[in-house]
Amino acid sequence: MSKKCSFSILTSCIVDSKTTQGLGSVAGLAKVLTTVDLVSLGVGSCVGTGMYVVAGLVAKAMAGPGVILSFIIAAVASILSGVCYAEFGVRVPKTTGSAYTYSYVTVGEFVAFFIGWNLILEYLIGTAAGASALSSMFDSLANHSINFFSISLSEDTYPDLLALFIALLVTVIVALGVRNSVVFNNVLNAVNLVVWVFMIIAGLFFLSASNWEGGNFLPYGWSGVMQGAATCFYAFIGFDIIATTGEEAKNPNTSIPYAITASLVTCLTAYVSVSVILTLMVPYDLIDGSAPLMEMFAVHGFLWGKYTVAVGSIAGLTVSLLGSLFPMPRVIYAMSRDGLLFRFLSHVSAFTHTPTVACVVSGCFAALLALLVSLRDLIEMMSIGTLLAYTLVSVCVLLLRYQPDEETDTHQFISGEDEDGLKHHDDGAAPTKDDQILIGGSDADGSASYHAGGTEGEGDDSDFHTGHASLLKRLLGGHFYTLRLRLGLPDASARPTPATGRIVTRSTLLFFLTSFFLWSTVIFGVEQGGGAGAVFSGLTATLMAGSLAKLLITILQQPQSARKLPYMAPCVPFVPAAAILVNSYLMLKLSSLTWARFTIWCFVGEMKHPFSILELQIGRHVVIASWYVTATVAATRI
Repeated sequence: MSKKCSFSILTSCIVDSKTTQGLGSVAGLAKVLTTVDLVSLGVGSCVGTGMYVVAGLVAKAMAGPGVILSFIIAAVASILSGVCYAEFGVRVPKTTGSAYTYSYVTVGEFVAFFIGWNLILEYLIGTAAGASALSSMFDSLANHSINFFSISLSEDTYPDLLALFIALLVTVIVALGVRNSVVFNNVLNAVNLVVWVFMIIAGLFFLSASNWEGGNFLPYGWSGVMQGAATCFYAFIGFDIIATTGEEAKNPNTSIPYAITASLVTCLTAYVSVSVILTLMVPYDLIDGSAPLMEMFAVHGFLWGKYTVAVGSIAGLTVSLLGSLFPMPRVIYAMSRDGLLFRFLSHVSAFTHTPTVACVVSGCFAALLALLVSLRDLIEMMSIGTLLAYTLVSVCVLLLRYQPDEETDTHQFISGEDEDGLKHHDDGAAPTKDDQILIGGSDADGSASYHAGGTEGEGDDSDFHTGHASLLKRLLGGHFYTLRLRLGLPDASARPTPATGRIVTRSTLLFFLTSFFLWSTVIFGVEQGGGAGAVFSGLTATLMAGSLAKLLITILQQPQSARKLPYMAPCVPFVPAAAILVNSYLMLKLSSLTWARFTIWCFVGEMKHPFSILELQIGRHVVIASWYVTATVAATRI
């Protein structure tokens, strides 16, 4: 691929829709989304299927009432990844494509393709799962009498024509334009909120503490809770829809971080409250797997409550389906615009200002998937692609924080031809303040403040490289300076160099690989093993944990970039490292069949995007590590 093509995405991140038209695109994306719209999109894409389907599915088959803990653990993993997403959203605010674009600009094309390909998998399966969940809900309303074919594809699986129709209908709505989609989304969210409050209040009259007594709270043990957490992670993945809307948000610098945080907190509250009510109203083994919240009222003879929840189910599942389908064509649009997918998919309609071709193609594929694959298989497969994408986002944040400023400034990614296009932005007008910040990383007055290192004397009162020094001083007191000296932490005035950047790159990739091998040893050696084998696995895991701690200390000893952003992930490198550890553990708790399907999807993507485009050192190492881990773990699971 030519350098001109590989640089095109950054130009599209900087210029607005009018400039995009001037550079040759048919039309630009409409800049109409407010912070409230973004929060609504994030909450809607999570709460629907997560609340009305996943809670009951996990409680019945994996964790029992311990689904409450599963949701909390999955929320922690999501929050750790969410803050990394939020920082990327501020680093490259005027863009579409979510983690795909962030990684493209920061660490290279091949990593970007790998993440983007898995995001497409996430949204594709999410759309199909939403359509299947809606179909199951209608089937429950019809007393499970909806059946289209007597011959099953497999056990409890049959072609679902209703799910196919639902997916195609929502595809049409999304293709009609972002403004129409968001208004539709907000109305359905309001209905969903009212029904959620109704369920909590009405459910209080039917609670039975005996459903949690006598070992019923954790019937499958902690292993079941963790397996449930891996599946519950599906219920939180909608927040990355917010990150795909940077090019359509009015103020992405502030809207994206706030909306990600608000949506995650709201979703956690909804899931925990509903799980408590569900498992106290119905014994876990009697929960209806297809429409649990509707049937929990039917069990107690409260049919009016059942049909009220049915209205909320229609609203919640529809908005969740919309939330999965909404970002998918935007990621496809961003990838095809850069030549990583077929070019015709980047066409933007001048009438609707949406990537219409990408909408139609992706919606049709999702509808076909909803027709043929069961809901549970869809949810598990969706979780693995998302977990890996989020893990790589955390890796990218960790790498970027420790690279020299001159190597990570985004103006380094703009070619001469693109600069000429920017000079003619808006018929010769000077770049805007936001453009200046993005292009040069400088403040409004043109000064590159993040290159200005303080003196050694200022270091004690300035921002410490893992957070605010004042905070650490309050926590550690007089031990602050002793700890800093013993760990060999750099002075606040120190700046990263190419050599320290390479040390962090190697340490991060080793941390990424070791985390998978550590959890593989724990899960398959300690948890499932016995006797001398379990003891040996425990000792091996202990050594690996020590290696992870050593790698983390090595990263801590390197200086961070001094560049300041409106939002930065806190406590780096600890938060990204924790996200990598939690996500890798949850991935390994998924089923062998899920790993097999995911491996096939990755190889299909690799046929479209061969190894010949490995251009950047960081990108090559990250993706080779990812492929190695994926293939190794898949073989172990199978």
